[in-house]
Amino acid sequence: MNADHALNKLREGNKRFVAATEHGEPLISNIRRAELALEQKPFAIILGCSDSRVPAELVFSQGMGDLFVIRVAGNVVAPSQIGSVEFACQQFGTELVVVLGHQNCGAISATVDSLLGDPDAISPNIAAIVDRVTPAVHAIVAGHPIEEREELLHKAMRANVEQSVQGLQMRSRIIRGLIGQNRLKVIGAEYSIESGVVKFYE
Repeated sequence: MNADHALNKLREGNKRFVAATEHGEPLISNIRRAELALEQKPFAIILGCSDSRVPAELVFSQGMGDLFVIRVAGNVVAPSQIGSVEFACQQFGTELVVVLGHQNCGAISATVDSLLGDPDAISPNIAAIVDRVTPAVHAIVAGHPIEEREELLHKAMRANVEQSVQGLQMRSRIIRGLIGQNRLKVIGAEYSIESGVVKFYE
């Protein structure tokens, strides 16, 4: 699909959203939009990947105002993501953060390929993402047979999710403080693109 077609698709989708006619419930949609114009109270924060196949609101069957979603390739933790989580916790009192990884993640594949091949083959901007994923997956790649790529990618994805969970806590005194007060829980999870099932890490 070319850019003009994609832009038209977005415009038409937004028209349907504004008219709130897609599901034949314009009154409910209008009331909900009016409520959210005054305030929001998301019940969970989702730090997920930018992958177009993993839209958090659809994956969890939630609507407007329910989730505070932060999306970045590889669900990595950088200062802007940490700040976004802190903001939602402080502003809205949200008490759950889920770091959501997924099957067939491009950022994980790029990191594995970089470790197994030429790290200079990727752009400096993609390298900034790969560099944040690398500490989680380096030991896994080093000790894993290359021919078992699917299993390798799954282990690397999980390790990256767990690294992001730990990173949020280690690099934010606000998040650590809220956890210490039992006012916040940070957990990892993975989404299967094939089945649609989310598995939470306990």
